[in-house]
This record gives sequence, C-alpha cells and structure tokens, in this order.
Amino acid sequence: MSEICAQVYLPALTPTGALRRKKSRFRAGAKVCCGVILILLLVDALGPARWAPRTELGWQFDHFIGYFGIVLFLCFAWPRPLVVGGIIMAVAASLEALQALTPDRSANLEAALCGAGGALTAALVAGLFIRAYGVLRVLGRSNDNRQRAHTSPARFL
Repeated sequence: MSEICAQVYLPALTPTGALRRKKSRFRAGAKVCCGVILILLLVDALGPARWAPRTELGWQFDHFIGYFGIVLFLCFAWPRPLVVGGIIMAVAASLEALQALTPDRSANLEAALCGAGGALTAALVAGLFIRAYGVLRVLGRSNDNRQRAHTSPARFL
C-alpha cells in the first residue's frame, strides 16, 4: 500500500513536478493577461480615435508592431503560433472592417494588411523559436546520455 502511495504522491514532489506547476501557473497568468490585451485591442480599434495611442513613426508601424507584440505574447499562453497568428490576422481584418461602422473612423485595407503582416511575422518568429528550443532540448538530452555513457563507473574499473 505504501508503495502505491509513494508512486502517486512522489512525482509531485520531484523538481519536474514543481516545474510543471510553475509552467502551468505562468501559462494561466499569461492567458489572463491575453484576455485583458484583447479587450484593450477591441477598445482601441472601435473606440474614439483620440483614445488610440500613436507613435511618431506612422500608423503603419503602429499597426505592424502592435499586432506583432500581441501575437508574441499570445504565443506564451498558447504555443501554437500559426493558429494564433491566423486567428489574430482574421481579427485584425475584422476590426478594421468594423471601423467603417464608427462615426470618426474609416476602414482601411492598408491598415488591415499591416496588422495581418505583423501577426504573420510574429507567428513565424515564434514558430522558429519554439522549434529551435525543441531541437536544442533534444540535443541536450542526447549529449547528457553520451556523457553518462562515457563516465560510467565500469569504465574506470
């Protein structure tokens, strides 16, 4: 009986279990922040034009960098960058089309394309980093196994 309890409860006490809990808390926090970010995006896109923060670099840059940052942050919460990027590209186009319904704004195809381009670029960058991290993790494991094989006690006897 105690062996069964040890098998059930000990994995949670290992460093891997603690790491999983920390990672899930990070993802849960990131998902909450993503919800807030998406609400702010909706208010920014459909609210009064004077509420929208702008830089001196032009609205094209603002759209590109805004959606780039949003998609990168969303990829922390949901590590499926092409799915996240595709959804945000559709959201960018939809929000731009909905601006035609507001009294002080107009729909602009170039703005929609700049936002979609930022989302696509961020999705591709996030996908590249996720794949590179996975490859490095696998290579690290294979190097650890090689080192264990070379430093086995039987070799020194």
